[in-house]
Amino acid sequence: MLQRDERVDIQTSVKVEQDEIIVARGLRKSYKDFEAVKGIDFTVHRQECFGILGPNGAGKSTTIKMLHCFSPLTAGRLVVLGHSVTGDIRRIKAQLGVVSQDDNLDSDLNVIQNLLVYARYFGINRAEAHRRAEEALELFHLTEKRHHQIEELSGGMKRRLVIARALINKPRLIILDEPTTGLDPAARQLVWQKLRYLRDSGVTLVLTTHYMEEAAQLCDRLVIMNEGRILAEGIPTELVRQLVGYEVIELRIKPEESQMTLKLIEGRPISHEIAGDTLYLFGQEPSAFHTLQLPEVNYRLQRRASLEDLFIKLTGRGLNESQNE
Repeated sequence: MLQRDERVDIQTSVKVEQDEIIVARGLRKSYKDFEAVKGIDFTVHRQECFGILGPNGAGKSTTIKMLHCFSPLTAGRLVVLGHSVTGDIRRIKAQLGVVSQDDNLDSDLNVIQNLLVYARYFGINRAEAHRRAEEALELFHLTEKRHHQIEELSGGMKRRLVIARALINKPRLIILDEPTTGLDPAARQLVWQKLRYLRDSGVTLVLTTHYMEEAAQLCDRLVIMNEGRILAEGIPTELVRQLVGYEVIELRIKPEESQMTLKLIEGRPISHEIAGDTLYLFGQEPSAFHTLQLPEVNYRLQRRASLEDLFIKLTGRGLNESQNE
């Protein structure tokens, strides 16, 4: 018997808790002979920021497209906002905001017109559309630009406008694909501040990013994908602690020096990974590096473990490096 805070989606036979905004089970996506997403499971809860990290070709964008009903799934079960994506897509889209990686604004319209025209897709009357548009522009510090043409805006302003546009239908869920790509640090910080405000206001966020700092700043939980599969899922700090450790030493050394160094760490609570010309040593206990005498090298850095280290350990390469392939 289902409890009072549970229900079953009839079309998918997936039990959905009240606080579950997205439930994916055995999610697959194939293009002819290529399987881009290979049977992944994950759940996104209400009012959290959920991150999807991974290199190019990991399946991030394909997964995102299935979540906002742009691309049909090949197999599996997917419930978004209480509705199956194979069922009533209109009800999902009515409660959903989407921020694509590209700034797909209409250059024939000015700033506020971009929001007002978008409001028509949701059947919002003119007076209410104006009220919501002004509210969104104020939130993203664009009020003074309301009558400017799109080409007059900076890259950061365009990005903020795309996010503001996604708020016009007052969505319960916003999906963001690389929300701060190409922005300078100041513009990125402003976007992060506004996204945290939206989450704290009750909106659920799902985002892809290749900025480790962005994931650490925003994500309550995340998954790391590679080659269509999920390699790890959880709270960022807990994942780093459990799978990487406490501290990391980076060494840039020759292959023969690597072998000598690896012999020095035998029997210690230290794991390692080699990515390019860098040897990473992961200290799995706070005192792992105490009394460890390493050879003199041209470059050595000892620091706290991070999400970047987690990605390197799981995939054998850096995330920023993988974006350029």
